Amino acid sequence: MSHPAAAPAKSPGIRGGVRRFLRHNALGLTFLIAFLLALAVQAIAGHAEFNNHLTADGLPTVGFADYLTSSDFAVDVSENWQSEYLQFFLYIFATVWLVQRGSPESKEPGKEGPESNHDQLVGPHARADSPRWAAAEGWRQAVYARSLGLVMGALFLMSWFAQSVAGVASYNEQQLRGFQNPISWADYLGAAEFWGRTLQNWQSELLAIASMAVLSVYLRQRGSPESKPVGAPHTATGVEG
Repeated sequence: MSHPAAAPAKSPGIRGGVRRFLRHNALGLTFLIAFLLALAVQAIAGHAEFNNHLTADGLPTVGFADYLTSSDFAVDVSENWQSEYLQFFLYIFATVWLVQRGSPESKEPGKEGPESNHDQLVGPHARADSPRWAAAEGWRQAVYARSLGLVMGALFLMSWFAQSVAGVASYNEQQLRGFQNPISWADYLGAAEFWGRTLQNWQSELLAIASMAVLSVYLRQRGSPESKPVGAPHTATGVEG
């Protein structure tokens, strides 16, 4: 007795592909959208505050587009970016060698260091689905094995440089408004204005890292990979829930 042929499986289609893409990239997309919203609101608030200062000084106000291209907006944004990238750069490299017993953010005590090629799946230990440069030898493997920290460090240096350039322009605008002489970029790097802006962000990021490393030893967030399982002992290290 013949049986009817099974219907061919339906292709997920464009909508299904979009939904799958959104589901698989929800974390990054959510924070990217949140970043853009926060940046937009910061620009609106900063524009209003900037014009308030101009009005108080008896100067004409500027339009929103002019504010977005101003040194004041650039320095406010770049000083936040450089501190964030500094946080990740330091944390990535520090956690290679330093441990925090009981923290899911740390390797287990005794496993400090870059680990063996076998553990890291590099060179002859690379799998078929490993990145090509993980299986390579020489400088390519060495660079790729440190690529995350190197890129974070480069982004930190670039954003810090951008902060210094925008900062000296903003500082000199204020100097000229007060009929004072502007200063050079090199002099600005040693000025209290520059280091005050820089260190107030650094200290907050460093405190956040220390808080996360220590509090995650004793506190839990069910279902989060940044936390240990709820029932894991406080001494469990490097265990994610």
